[in-house]
Amino acid sequence: QVQLVESGGGLVQAGGSLRLSCTASGSRFSPYTKAWYRQAPGKQRELVASITTGGSTNYAASVKGRFTISTDNAKNAVYLRMNRLKPEDTAVYYCNARIATVLLGESQYWGQGTQVTVSS
Repeated sequence: QVQLVESGGGLVQAGGSLRLSCTASGSRFSPYTKAWYRQAPGKQRELVASITTGGSTNYAASVKGRFTISTDNAKNAVYLRMNRLKPEDTAVYYCNARIATVLLGESQYWGQGTQVTVSS
């Protein structure tokens, strides 16, 4: 199984940039589909961005053109580069990994979350 740890969150002014990192341990990261989710207070958790093992990406409409997801399998890491941040981007951001196995079927793993706060 894989364990995920996020880092890179913090406080930033509107219009600024931030890069989130998620490092995996316990298993080879390359076979997993990877994603970033976020959850703001009083809101449902939403998918922000995802990337497949083939490199296909998907973004929420609210972040497309501003955020970029990427992976470095040699480092067992996935990143989320966030540019032109807005106050509405304020949320706890979670790293997610998903894989299908013969024994367990589809399995999902989550990091502990990292807080991103964008001030106006």
